[in-house]
Amino acid sequence: MQLPRFLFLMMLLTGLVLGPTVAVAGPPSQMQVARQFLLAVLRADYASAYGLLAPEVTQAVSRQQFQAAAQSLHHAGQRYQPAFELYKFGLRVGEGEDVRRFYAFTFKADTLAATPHVQLDVSFRDSAATRVLFFGLIPINQPRSPAATGH
Repeated sequence: MQLPRFLFLMMLLTGLVLGPTVAVAGPPSQMQVARQFLLAVLRADYASAYGLLAPEVTQAVSRQQFQAAAQSLHHAGQRYQPAFELYKFGLRVGEGEDVRRFYAFTFKADTLAATPHVQLDVSFRDSAATRVLFFGLIPINQPRSPAATGH
């Protein structure tokens, strides 16, 4: 009976000496980075969004060029309201079998639409990357109604 009490006291003392264990957060996931990036652009915080770009992008694109490119996305947020949600994610195969991971979002205002008006696209170099390689605002062609086509 003394042994279990001894083990309990040892565990208690070990906890007091070492202190509480603290969970260490790892780096943000690609999904989190994509979301942070879009939120920054939609609130016109271009400096924060620029800081989330991959080094090869910031070497090729100045802050001013980035801001000019990101403004169309910001304006779309003003038009459709800045709330968005995940639409889809996956892999995009390019030329030379270059595979990129992408996350596509739509504005929540488009949730009730048969087809979203635009897609917010954020891509990463590979599955381990946590810096944005590409972003874009992709217009989605709306299906024509039978009345508009004359059928």
